[in-house]
Amino acid sequence: MAGRRPLIAGNWKMNGFKADGIALARDVARGAGGLSCEFVVCPPATLLALVAPALAGSRVGLGGQDCHAKATGAHTGDISAAMLADLGCSHVIVGHSERRADHGEDDATVNAKARAAQAAGLTAIVCVGESEAERDSGRTLDVVGRQVEGSLPAGATDANTVVAYEPVWAIGTGRTPTPAQIQEVHDHIRRTVARCRGQAAADGMRLLYGGSVKPGNAAEILALADVDGALVGGASLVAADFLAIGKTCP
Repeated sequence: MAGRRPLIAGNWKMNGFKADGIALARDVARGAGGLSCEFVVCPPATLLALVAPALAGSRVGLGGQDCHAKATGAHTGDISAAMLADLGCSHVIVGHSERRADHGEDDATVNAKARAAQAAGLTAIVCVGESEAERDSGRTLDVVGRQVEGSLPAGATDANTVVAYEPVWAIGTGRTPTPAQIQEVHDHIRRTVARCRGQAAADGMRLLYGGSVKPGNAAEILALADVDGALVGGASLVAADFLAIGKTCP
């Protein structure tokens, strides 16, 4: 991990209503106090303003699940990075595989969203990952490397960007790559960042693993040399599980 502070980010996806969302945020904020890693929770947009007070004064940051590439305008149903910042967000996820698949987002779109996030003072959590067919055909490194190069803005640094590797076939399935496979991809991502955005950015940039991360496998994954944290889906909806993942940070 080479001095990079671990980040555990929770993606609540399209889950949560007022009462349970606030309660979950309060439980995470209460439990994160004595842990060494950094925490961020990313609720759906409907809960951001409600969850923010529950996290205020805690060590848990607030993040959005997506943002538009434009700061304002006629974009019905979208939310801008500036709006997220106005609500107290520090992070935003961009390029999640579910956005890429469900909404047809390509690397150029993700790049534009990451630039918007950075312009608004947010840290962009840029997601990359291969499908099962791409993994089975031996194209994982090519696919992920291309996504990293295309999705990271020219101004991406370790201060404003995090990369999350999420193999599409592992999200919500209970399946995970082997530790050796995870490390291989993370090493390739760091080498790609060094080539396209500079060695300093690569050395300091945090790389997260996502895809069925849970308390039972987190310690082994987070111990890998180039894994600097986790982007957690289902387990982030249970405070005890989410915090247990954080407790495994080196």
